[in-house]
Amino acid sequence: QVQLVESGGGLVQPGGSLKLSCTTSGSIFSFNAMGWYRQAPGNQREMVAKVHWGGVTTYADSVKGRFTISEDPAKNTVDLNMYILKPEDTAVYYCNAVRRSTDYWGSGTRVTVSS
Repeated sequence: QVQLVESGGGLVQPGGSLKLSCTTSGSIFSFNAMGWYRQAPGNQREMVAKVHWGGVTTYADSVKGRFTISEDPAKNTVDLNMYILKPEDTAVYYCNAVRRSTDYWGSGTRVTVSS
């Protein structure tokens, strides 16, 4: 049973920072890739940042230079560090993991950027 648990969401002012963490039920390297997606009200879910353990990291254009994805194998976590947050970053953020073409999802954590 794959479990992905997100944490770290909340309310932050524009220009602020926030760190999201995704903790897996097993080794993060049991997956082929892991990443973060987000879904704002009325919008489709979109990829924010993704890392393939082969060495490829991808970011959405809207977050390049502001967000950083990183992993901590010892803690079985994949983190998303978000800086210079904007109101348009407001969304529910989901952790994603891929194993042999099967997607697994966490239940999401809400991020609200507002003054």
